[in-house]
Parts: sequence; structure tokens; C-alpha cells
Amino acid sequence: MIDSAALLADLKRELKTLEADLRVRAEDPESPWGSRLRDEYGRAQARERTGLAWIDWRDGQVAQAGVAWIIATVFIRFCEDNGLLAGATRDGRSVAQPWIAGPGDGLERAVENEAAFYAAAPTMTSRDWLQQAFGTLADLPAGAPLVDRKHSAVWHAEISATAADGLRDFFRRTTPGGELVHDFSDPQLGTRFLGDLYQDLSDYAKKTFALLQTPDFVEEFILDLTLTPAIQEFGLTGLKVIDPACGSGHFLLGAFERLMADWSASAPGLDRGDRAQRALDSIHGVDLNPFAIAIARFRLTVAAIKAAGITTLVAAPAFRYHLAIGDSLLGGQSPEAKLDMGDGEYFAYQAEDLQEHANILAPGQYHVVVANPPYIQPPDARLRDTYRALYSTCHGKYALSVPFMELLFRLAKQPDAASGAGHVGQITSNSFMKREFGKKLIEQFLSGKYTGTTRPSYVDLSHIIDTSGAYIPGHGTPTVILVGRPRRPQTDKVSAVLGVRGEPGQPAVPSQGLVWTDIVAHVDQPGYNGQYVTVLDAPRATYASFPWSLSGGGAGELRAQLEAAGATRLGTIPFRIGVFGVLGADEAFITRSDEVRRVGEPNSFRPLVVGDAVRDWSIGQTEPTFFPYNAQHILQPLEDFPKQARSMWRVRTELGNRATFTRGTYFSDGRPWYEWHQIPQDIGASGWTITFAFVATHNHFILDRGGKVFNRSAPVIKLPADATEDDHFDLLGVLNSSTACFWLKQVSYPKGGDPMGTGGARVSLEPWSDRYEFTATKLEEFPLPPVSTREIAKRLDTQASQQRADSPRATLAGSARDIRRALDEARTRWGEAQRALVSLQEELDWQTYVAYGLADQALAPAFDQLVPIDANERVMEVGLAREVVPGWENTKWFQRHGRAANLAGPNSEWPPAYRELWFSRYSAIQSNPSLRMLERPEYKRRWAGPSWDELQASAVKDALLDRLESPELWRDGAGRPLARSAAQVADDLRRDERVRELLTIHTGSPDFDLTAEIGKLLSNEAVPPFAPLRYKPAGIEKFRAWERTWDLQRAEDRGERVDVPVPPKYGQADFLKSTYWTARGKLDVPKERFLSFPGARLPDDATELYGWAGWDHSERGQAIARLANELSRAGAPEDQVVPLLGGLIELQPWLDQWYSGIDERSGVSPASAVSAATTALLGRLGIGVDTVLAWRPAPATRGRKKA
Repeated sequence: MIDSAALLADLKRELKTLEADLRVRAEDPESPWGSRLRDEYGRAQARERTGLAWIDWRDGQVAQAGVAWIIATVFIRFCEDNGLLAGATRDGRSVAQPWIAGPGDGLERAVENEAAFYAAAPTMTSRDWLQQAFGTLADLPAGAPLVDRKHSAVWHAEISATAADGLRDFFRRTTPGGELVHDFSDPQLGTRFLGDLYQDLSDYAKKTFALLQTPDFVEEFILDLTLTPAIQEFGLTGLKVIDPACGSGHFLLGAFERLMADWSASAPGLDRGDRAQRALDSIHGVDLNPFAIAIARFRLTVAAIKAAGITTLVAAPAFRYHLAIGDSLLGGQSPEAKLDMGDGEYFAYQAEDLQEHANILAPGQYHVVVANPPYIQPPDARLRDTYRALYSTCHGKYALSVPFMELLFRLAKQPDAASGAGHVGQITSNSFMKREFGKKLIEQFLSGKYTGTTRPSYVDLSHIIDTSGAYIPGHGTPTVILVGRPRRPQTDKVSAVLGVRGEPGQPAVPSQGLVWTDIVAHVDQPGYNGQYVTVLDAPRATYASFPWSLSGGGAGELRAQLEAAGATRLGTIPFRIGVFGVLGADEAFITRSDEVRRVGEPNSFRPLVVGDAVRDWSIGQTEPTFFPYNAQHILQPLEDFPKQARSMWRVRTELGNRATFTRGTYFSDGRPWYEWHQIPQDIGASGWTITFAFVATHNHFILDRGGKVFNRSAPVIKLPADATEDDHFDLLGVLNSSTACFWLKQVSYPKGGDPMGTGGARVSLEPWSDRYEFTATKLEEFPLPPVSTREIAKRLDTQASQQRADSPRATLAGSARDIRRALDEARTRWGEAQRALVSLQEELDWQTYVAYGLADQALAPAFDQLVPIDANERVMEVGLAREVVPGWENTKWFQRHGRAANLAGPNSEWPPAYRELWFSRYSAIQSNPSLRMLERPEYKRRWAGPSWDELQASAVKDALLDRLESPELWRDGAGRPLARSAAQVADDLRRDERVRELLTIHTGSPDFDLTAEIGKLLSNEAVPPFAPLRYKPAGIEKFRAWERTWDLQRAEDRGERVDVPVPPKYGQADFLKSTYWTARGKLDVPKERFLSFPGARLPDDATELYGWAGWDHSERGQAIARLANELSRAGAPEDQVVPLLGGLIELQPWLDQWYSGIDERSGVSPASAVSAATTALLGRLGIGVDTVLAWRPAPATRGRKKA
């Protein structure tokens, strides 16, 4: 039997081997496939089918080719183990089987058959042997589409004989008992395992094509709402069903089984094979992924022969399929779309066959259209613009669910005099409901009004079903099911299934989850109000405007109450709400505080606030960013920042090719390549700024009084220039309340929270862990109450400021000599401030309830004296604890926040009046549904910031690292740069009492090994200067591409006219260590504190050698050359010296660029000096530059460490 999980895990490893082999062949100009790829890439670029760099595009083709070989071989193995090719012939002769393995003595016979093949054709290899098997399948009428000779990569992207040996041997592996490791025998001929391979085999394909299987129970539910009524309305004859994003064919298989059952019932006398073909004639599918269509064809073929009563593919007829490989969004163009593609010819990749199914995407022909379309944004910028031109609903940074929504209704049959409209059903991402790109889709397409196009002119939604709370395996994005028809709405109602709460735990059987069964059981029962869903016939007008809210259980009514109570909308008050600015390439602009010190040009940078740092009335640690503007936000010449300009030069091509709002690039539009993508001047706005966390589980708004800049993850509210402090706090108070949190979550997009289970389902383990996207347009509609909470907001702001002054980082920055004592005293003050903040926030929440008319004034009295409280003493947390203990509520709130569940209630030490108030609030929550909803973990402040211990650990570590960066540690007595071992650095610091005290705190003990601890600190902050010591092979290849780009940039600087390609971006998998990735990022911008020289050792010193990243290129060259000469003269092994030479060779172009002139201090050219040193070292070792650059470190060994 097939072990799907084990097969998938093993094949993922085999795929990596095939990809490595195919990558070599793709780069071989003598390889027919490599040559064709280059040609295809050029044509794809010209026809705007891709905007990817060559390496990225090539890797995609390599991944698809590798999968094609694996899938085709899996087909053969499935056929071998289940006798599906029994009796096959070629050229009139019986074919010797099996090729790879089989039941019983199948493996031995396969080996014998292969040996006989080589005896007859000695020049053939295992690749040819596998192609013999594929050819046998391709020669069969029923098998030809499965390994199509024209399009399948197994005929065009030939792997090497060595790789073919490995692929063949993989499927021949046996257990110690002699059984095949992977047995494909299955009496039921089940093909679901192929769906698992489709979804998870290739990481590239999963990311690029957003691969996601539709679970059977979801597919059946949607077909119940679409195919079943369509059959009743239109009959079986001529019925047409399509899934234009069919993947591995789950919807198609489900439809086939239903159609077969109906044909059997309506035409029992018809031949079974004819019934199977009639069912197949109804089914149509398209997918961009070639191996998805291959799997869908195979699964349909197996289903068809089973339905026809045929036992082999050999006996099967040439079934007609309507399955095409290609981009549905390009093939399904609207008649109104006007897209200039140049010469009018249709461009298709080798693997695509959409043109051979020319009418498959013709609009208006299908009685049933179903899909689970991809939810991601278009992965290619050029395709994104193409889709936008073809689909009128594409707006802003849209997801692919938007054009697919339009396509589905476009494909469906339009109503006419003879019959009604087709039925459309889909499960899709609900991101369009609340994210800005969905506004046009909702209000112009799904509203029931005229769409502005002829296909369709109208959309009649019949069902809107919130499935975001259901446990649906594999769906990592919140979803909604939509059902409708392309026609004028027949009623003014829409059947809406609204979510009340999510799945409380991972169900053993997802189809029997509590939320899903509630949906299925009550979808047709308007008026149902259950524990998990509410069902109602909602006015269509409710869903004719953006945003949609699908919350049940009374949430809609409370939102309406708040909006009715609002005296005005927030958008009427500020100068503007939106981003402070957009960098357009964060990795190029943002750096670290220690890097700013090393650059030595502080006026180049401003502290950048990111959304994650905006928490609990404070801004945490900021990140310096390059800010080439003056106080009026006017761009300054790059020459004003000479040191940072050199750093930015590395990414000039990347930055200059950023897309602009005109759909050009910075270069083509003549924009300075180093400027931010967008930065309003805000003339007429206050110098103060309210900023907030764009994505967070709860609402966090902070007042900044100037001097900072803000990432787009921390948008801003700017008031007019004449706004007072009170004006700012009028907003700051209410926006930080639990009431505001509730309202914002009703209209904002949920990004996801702590996942439940391991099946990839979207459902959050806890609703309060869901992160939401709080946008400017939503905030503009926020209803402000008629009463201000500014005074309590001021107190919160002041208290938070005092707490920041007592933070560990601020304490260590002071002049205290006794560090431990200073930190202990600050800890006490910091904790007291925290309890005060919790208490003040409670008063703010209750004052806000009163302001909106949700609670009596007596529940929010004025207190002269603050009563500090712990977070678990709040009314909400005590109430939650009292529900958890008896089992009424299941939550990890207390564990996650490190707080005990408090059942006791109010603290006995509180003043009587405050205790009485606590009881009054508790009673009000029990009796008032609105307060009961607001006083929930989903809306109450979590107080989940870092603890004192976490803040102290980070501050102490940074203080130690700052000390290790002291320049004198990295220079000799004459001030020359010097590489040092960890032991040498430790010796210099052995009598530094501050370092010893910091290390005692850092390690938790005074008995530490100074050298070992210094070594750990240096190691985790260091990056080697030679590429093979930084990157894995794929990363080295990308680095060489970046070097070619830099060479061409230098040619540009010399005045030459050259085309400079945009180099590929890096991923974490490209780096040898995660710390290297952390220091460099996807643009490989150096931000490390130290250099490391792995493997190099001084005589009689076993500790690793390091350098300082604060050296300039000249000093770095001097230090490395000096170290290389020292080791060489000491007789160090070649493997210690060669990587140092590699670092010098890779450094040389930068020395030639920046340091070719005579240095005033030394009287020589640094570039010439280092070049001469490199040449001398090469001569001493008797090797050339190519040998050095080809050097690779020995593979890391695995095994148990010696005791």
C-alpha cells in the first residue's frame, strides 16, 4: 500500500538531487535544453510573461522539469504495481515489463529487463531506459496525454545518466526484509496521494503557484450548491463544468463521480465506457502548473477506466479530455480588454498547450464554474500589470483571487430566452472583504449592480458563507465560500452564514469539525443562531458596499450602536492619515545602530519606527534608516552623504529598477535612484505625530513629539499645524480603548494568529492571537464619541515615559558604577510603572464605554489617587479565569502571558471604594451583552510586551558587543588594522571590571570562561569576507551574478553604455548560517559587527580569528593580507590561507574603485599594495585566481560529539 507521507518526504530529497543536475544542464550552452531555455527566457521577457532575473526564472524551469521526471516515474510505478500496463506492445511486439520494480519478483525482472536493453543498445543509459517506460505509456491511446511528447519535460529537459541512475534506484530501494520501500499497490486504485505530491513536493511550485488542495468535504459542499442544481436545471446532455484553477483535479474528480452516477441512473443501458466518456466530455480544467494537469489527467484516466470496468490502460480507449496547461487569466480575456501584446502572436511556454484547446476559456459557455483559486499576489510584476489591464476589478495591490472572481463569472453561461444562467461556486481568500484592493470588486462587481462589462453584466450572489472559523486543512489563509450566478439579482436578499466563534480545538476528522458541521447543517436555515454560526437572509445592500463584515453573535448590532453614538468620523479631523513614507526597498535603507557608528556619518540616518515597536503607549527600539532629506522632506544630493553613498552604490541597480507609479522604473523615469519611494512633505501639518501598529493583535497608538521617521508598518495620523496637545490626546485616548479595538476588528482584515494543529489550517488557536491589518481608510470611518478621554490618556503617556527612563537600556547608558545595583533599583521602578499603566488603561476603557453610552457614569468615576493593579486583577481576567477552571472556556491566555489565573477577585489591600467599583463592573459585564462582548481577551489590552528580564538580557548583550567593537581592540600599537583571535581579545579585556560585571549578568554566574564567552559573542555577530564561507552553492551563484552587476555599474561610471541586469535576491537557504542571513538579508547588505575567518588559526592558539567590520575597504585589505602572510610564513595549511586570498580577490574591485589613489598617510596606493600582496601570496602557493575562487570548504561532518 502507498504510504503517502513517507513517499512525499523521500521524494522531496530526490527532487533536490534532480534540480542540482538540471541546473548544471540549464547553464550548459552545449545542452539543447539549456540553449532553448535561454531563447525562451528572452522571448518571455519580450512578451512580458516574466520580469524575473534569469537565475530566478531558470530555477523555476528547473524545479518544474525535476517534478516532471518524478511524477512521470511515479505514474510508471503505479502502473507497474497495479498491472495497468499489462499486455502493452510497441511496434507489434510485447513490451518486457516491469522497468523499475513491481510486486513479487518484479524488482528482479526489472533489473533483468534493463540489462537486456543495454545488451541490445550498449550506448544507452538509464535515462533512455526510463524514457522507454514513458514511451510505452505515451504510445497508448489512454496514456498519450499523461506524458505528452510535445509538452512534457521528460522529453525536452533530459537529466544526466547519473541522475537517472539515482531516480531509478530510489524506486528500487528495499527494506532489510527485501520488501520495496515504496509500494504502489492499491486494489481500489486510489490516487489521492498524487494530490499530496502535487501540493507539497516542490517548494518552488508551492510558492509560485500557491498550490493548495481542496479538501473533499469542501469540494462536495460547493458541488452540492452548484453542480446539483445545474443538473436539475439543464440536464446531463451537453452540460459543461470547468475549474480554471484545477490543480490536481479534486473538483474535476468530484464532478466526474457525480456525473457518472447520474448517467448510470438516467441511461443504465448505455455502455459503461460511453457513460464514462460522456462524463469526461462535461469536465474541463485549466492550470498554469504542468505537473498539476499531468496529475489531473492521470487521476481522471484511472477514474474513467474504473468506471468503464476496464482493468488496464492498454485496453482503454483514447479518452477525450478537456484539460489544458496555461494561464487561465491570460486565456480568458474579456471582450472589452484591450491589451497590446506587440505583434499579436500568443506566447506560450514549452510546457503549455492552451492554444491547442483554443475555446476552453471562451466566455459564457459553462453551466457550472467552480474553483479554489490562488490567494497570493501576482508573483511577477509584469504579469501583475498585464492582469490589471485585462480585468477591471484589479485594483491596488490585488490578490489573484480578484481577477479569478471576475473570470469565474465570465466563464459561466449567461441567461437567455432558452435557459438560465450558469452556477458559480468557489472557496477563496476573504482578503478582498476588508483590504483596500477589494473595494472595487465588492462595489462594482459583487454588489448586484451593473458591472460595467458585458460578461457578466450582473452578478447575483446567492450565498456568502464565512469559513474563516472552520478547520480546513492546508488553508493558511482565512476563507469565504461564495455562490452565485451571472444574472440580475432575483431578490433583495443574500443568504449569509456569519461566524460567531472559531473551531475550539483541532478536530480528529476535519469534515466533522464543530464549525464546519454547523455550517453544513444550517446553511439553508435563515434565522439560525448557533454557538458557531449565525444564518440569515441579509439585505443585499449590506454587501453592496465595502468593507464586508461576516461576524455573527451580535457583533454587527454593537458596531451599529457605536456608529450611531459617534459624534463625528475620525477622517474629518486630521490633516491626513496614512504612511509617513515608503522606502521601497527596506533592506537597502534600514540598518542597525552599531552600523551607524561604524559608518561615522550620523546625519545620514534617522531613527525609524516600525509597527512591531509600537506597543503599550511606548515606542520600543528604533532602527536607523538612511534619510537623504532635510527637515522639509526635500531630497538632498547624494554627495552630501559621501560615506553612506558608497554603501548604497552596491544596490544602485536594484534601487534604480524599482517600479514607479507610472509603471516605469526610477531609471526610466529619471528619478534619483537613492530616494525613498514615497514621502509626503506634510506642509501645513503639526510637527507631532500619532503613529500606530499597522498589523497587530490589538490597537496601539502612540504620540511622537518629533525627530523620528516611520515605516509603512507604522502609519501616522498628522493633525493640522495649529493642533494643540489636547487635540492629539483627544484622539489618542479613544483610539487606545478596547471599544476602538472591537470596532477596528469588525472592519479590518485578519492576517492570522497562532495556528491550530499541524495540518496547515488557518483557524487560530485563540481569537485574541489573530493579527489584524489596521488601515488608514478604515480609521477615517472610526466613530468618535462626543466625550473626550484626553486626561486619562495624558496620564498614560506620562507614565509610559517614566517607565522608558527606567528601562535596562537607559540604565546601562547612564554613568552608574555599580551596574547590578542600578539595574535592580530600575527594575523596581519599572515594575511599579507597569502596574500603574494597567490600572490607567482600565479606567480609559471604562470611560470610553460611558462616552459611547454603553455603561453608566457610576462605572467610571474620577479617582484622585491611582490604584496600581496587576493585569490578572482586571475584571476581564478574573471573569475569564472563572470560566476556564470549570471548563466553560478553553484558552491559553494565562500561559501565553505568563500570568496566573486569578479566581479570587479584587485585591484585599485595595481601597474599599475601588473594591466596590470592581464588583459593580463585574456585575455590569454579566448583565450587559455589549460590555460582555467588549470585555473579552480579543479586545482588551494584552500587556504582552517583553519582560524586564528579556529587556535586560538584550541590553546587556548589546553593551558587551559595543565594548567588543572598541577600535583599539582591532589595531596594533601603531594604529594599523589587525585580525585578532578570541583569546587575544579576551586577554585585553581580562582586567575590564565593567565587562566582567556585564558578563556575570549575561551568563548568570561569576564563574564564566572569559575566552569562551567572548568567542560566542564574536561568532554570532561575524560574517566571513569570502563568498564560499558565507553561502551555499546557490548563494555563491547569486553572489557571482551580483559581482557581474557591480562590474557593469563600474563600466557605467566610466561612461560606457551597458545594460545592467537586476541581480537575484537571496533567501535564507542561500546562506551557510542563519546568523549570516540575519546580518545580510535578501540584498546581502553588510550589517555585521565583525569579520570571521573560519578555519584559520594562529600558532599555539586554538580560538577562531576575527576582524572588525568598522574597517574601511583599505584597512580590511591590509588586515587580511597581513594575516594571510603571517599564516603562510608560519607554515599554515593551504586550506587556511586560500580563503584569505579569496577574500582579498573579492575585495580588490572595491579597492580599485575607492582606493586606487595614493594614501597620504602611507604614501602608496592601497589598491596596488593589496594587489601586490595577493600576487605574491599566489606565487608562494603556486596557484592561480581561478583555483582560489573554485575553493570550497570541506563538508560539515555529522555525528555525536566526543565527551
